[in-house]
Amino acid sequence: MAILSELTLYPIKSCAGMPVREAVVTDAGLFANGVHDREWMVVSADGQFMTQREHPRMALVTPRPDGRQLYVSAPGAPRLVLGLDDPDGAPVPVRIWDDAVTAADCGDAAAAWFSQVLGSPCRLVRFRRDVVRPTSTKWTGGVPAQTRFADGYPLLLIGAASLADLNARMAAAGRAPLPMNRFRPNLVVDGIEPYDEDFLASLDAGGLVIKPVKPCARCPIPSIDQATGIAGPDPLDILLTYRANPRMEGAVCLGMNCIVVAGAQGVLRVGQHLEAELDF
Repeated sequence: MAILSELTLYPIKSCAGMPVREAVVTDAGLFANGVHDREWMVVSADGQFMTQREHPRMALVTPRPDGRQLYVSAPGAPRLVLGLDDPDGAPVPVRIWDDAVTAADCGDAAAAWFSQVLGSPCRLVRFRRDVVRPTSTKWTGGVPAQTRFADGYPLLLIGAASLADLNARMAAAGRAPLPMNRFRPNLVVDGIEPYDEDFLASLDAGGLVIKPVKPCARCPIPSIDQATGIAGPDPLDILLTYRANPRMEGAVCLGMNCIVVAGAQGVLRVGQHLEAELDF
């Protein structure tokens, strides 16, 4: 039986993750300690979303909530404090991939803090409480779903055995192993074979049902050390030898994007047993 071994939220898109022992699973992703996954996002002066792809120092920005406030820290910078219960700021149009979203601006102090830390003019925005961002139904079989500022879907799942297999191949090529945080999943599952997540019809946690729907095409972010913000050797060349996915026009894929199809508002806990249904 599959076992949930890691559970991680990313309160600010493309910044450091927040491991948790349990989280509520909403239709739009994980919720824990007063914050949602990808509830905040850094945008350029013209409203385009920013990520570690172009700004690897984002890995060093660490958000930690206490249920009332979000404390954001980075090396060499004073701590930024954001109120979790503050009313939505001024509406501002932003873009994430092909989606235009009305977000809430987090103010000049947050903008100045992030601009200094990242060395580029930018602003922090928050996902508005009155906004719904639907996901594409192309990969869901027409089933509607939603997310916040995640790339496309509310949850990302990776099997622990899949990373172990990649690391064995890395070792055979004389390279150091990679930690799971390079791939930034929300859910890590033990007890399934390497890449079995590709073939899961569903994961059932006592009526909370998660459905993998779309392979996750990998970008250069796995080359960035999440502890230092420094880019190193990219594992994509090794992944390319065996993980090019014809369903994704040859893109290198690892992990599966998922939606919630039943039991939203249920709770997941690290160590929890999950009923895995394969769909070969």
